[in-house]
Amino acid sequence: MTTPQKHAYQAEVGRLLHLMVHSVYTDKDIFLRELISNASDACDKLRFEAISNPALLGPDERLTITITPDAAAGTLTIADNGIGMDRAELTDNLGTIARSGTRAFLDKLGDKPASVGDPAVSAAAAAARPEGGSLIGQFGVGFYSAFMVASDIEVVSRKAGADEASVWQSEGEGGFTVGPASPDQASQVPRGIAIRLKLKPDALHYLDEHELERIVRTYSDHILFPVELKAVEGEPRQINAASALWQRSKSEVSAEQYGQAYKSIAGGFDEPRLTLHYKVEGRQSYAVLLFVPGTRPFDLFDPTRKGRVKLYVRRVFITQDADLLPAYLRFMRGVIDSEDVPLNISREMLQNNPLVAGIRKAVTGRVLSELETFSGRDEAGYGAFIEAFGAVLKEGLYEDFERRDQLLGLARFHTSAGEPWRSLAQYEQSLRPNQTEIYYLTGDNLARLKASPQLEAARARGIEVLLLTDPVDAFWVTGRPDWKGKPFKSLTQGDVDLSLVPRLEGDAPTPEADGKAAVLAAKFKEALGEAVSDVMVSKRLVASAVCLVAPKQGPDLTLDRLLAKQDRGSGVKPVLEINATHPLLVAIAAKGTQAGAADIAGLAHLLLDQARILDGQTPTDPAKFAEIMNRMVLRGL
Repeated sequence: MTTPQKHAYQAEVGRLLHLMVHSVYTDKDIFLRELISNASDACDKLRFEAISNPALLGPDERLTITITPDAAAGTLTIADNGIGMDRAELTDNLGTIARSGTRAFLDKLGDKPASVGDPAVSAAAAAARPEGGSLIGQFGVGFYSAFMVASDIEVVSRKAGADEASVWQSEGEGGFTVGPASPDQASQVPRGIAIRLKLKPDALHYLDEHELERIVRTYSDHILFPVELKAVEGEPRQINAASALWQRSKSEVSAEQYGQAYKSIAGGFDEPRLTLHYKVEGRQSYAVLLFVPGTRPFDLFDPTRKGRVKLYVRRVFITQDADLLPAYLRFMRGVIDSEDVPLNISREMLQNNPLVAGIRKAVTGRVLSELETFSGRDEAGYGAFIEAFGAVLKEGLYEDFERRDQLLGLARFHTSAGEPWRSLAQYEQSLRPNQTEIYYLTGDNLARLKASPQLEAARARGIEVLLLTDPVDAFWVTGRPDWKGKPFKSLTQGDVDLSLVPRLEGDAPTPEADGKAAVLAAKFKEALGEAVSDVMVSKRLVASAVCLVAPKQGPDLTLDRLLAKQDRGSGVKPVLEINATHPLLVAIAAKGTQAGAADIAGLAHLLLDQARILDGQTPTDPAKFAEIMNRMVLRGL
């Protein structure tokens, strides 16, 4: 046949093509990625077939992908010198949406016996089988994404080893034509395929060389084959790296190359603190190259910030929004390149893909294991890591119950011992006799926590206390965690009795309070009314007169204040604890009935505001606080 023949698309093509162009792909840049991926497929297929038939390559052994913008004609051409298609294949593969030539090729590979013909050729084919099977297109729909930007598509193809070239042409929903290529068209394609896109008016910016280079570097930088940009003048120049560093053996990559990859792939400006590079083969095959940044990104705590780990499939960039790591590891940057995840039409739903879920679980476990090794190998370096990312890592204590014990082992804490960072393993070694709980204080200021009155009883007995100042600390402790059977206990919530732990040698015991303290507490409670939930004689105060604690059944004070900022506070009032042996309280109690109700009320409010100040808050009524204090000073009390 020498004349073009008209064909109709099969099976509701008009609706399907419209749906694909306007709904399936949300980012128009994707069209170039898809066409380059298809071109990479074609080169992969030719390379595989040439193992048993070297004549297919002929003198043109360098497999390349070429992009040619033509501003004068308003066209963009993407060409490759891969396997190509004959007229029947053009009709079948481009005329039936979701019929994938790659899928047919994979089926063909699967049907091949292990040994065919010459043993040397069979051995070479067997060795190349994993790579030959690593083909990108799996569902045959990527080509049609070009209709997002093109009003007319022309495909000129010459199958490797064939003399005849064919041309496929379509304007979209109206069908397509297939026929022999003209001599001029055929001369432009010695082998492979050239796809010419007549760009729509709103897509002419894809003729800009800088824009094309940006897209290629974003999506196809690590395609195995060179992607060359052919400008109007000058020789074609390669615009992709054409080398996936993560696919190479770790022994082949230098520290300098890792540093360059970090800056290129992760967009880092510093040096990575930790590099993870490994490959997994088996039920799933994927390569991993991840970095822990040296410094904290400025947007680490931005609520809208997502992960920075890019998902590639056979060296083709897919997305960096696939949630390949849990949110508490969002500081990690790098690449995960899968051999098994399909490039299908549901790329926005990759996070629900079971293959991705399996990768996520395995890589998360590997990252945590590497951090454990890092913590034991370089204590100072790990301390710097904790300084930058420890608060984020602790989010996992609240979010990831399955790995809580491992994360507790990785976490580091400020404590009353005064050292910069302490692990729970170190804390365990400092447990005092009869100590059955791990004690902690939460707050937003380390210096204030170190001076907190709630520490006094613990300090008198040499008990180390965790000082938790990150906002997430107020949340994860509510899950009632424990470390090797020892539960965490807040020193600011409910009643705390440390009497079973012996005091430090030489520390004078606190004198017992007499019965007047209980009477005074009752008077204070009456005077303060609804301002507090109770007034109690304290067992945790040694040197301070008063402190505030949370009721046993209510939330911790720090957590309640955080929730109150979002109008989600419990509304439960704090408990005022008084130190019955403090000279001030002893003096007030000694007044007994001589002190009038007004004086008791004034002193109660003064002490409540004092407790609030010690807790890092302001007096409820600063003017009233100043007035009562001035009045008491003038009276000499």
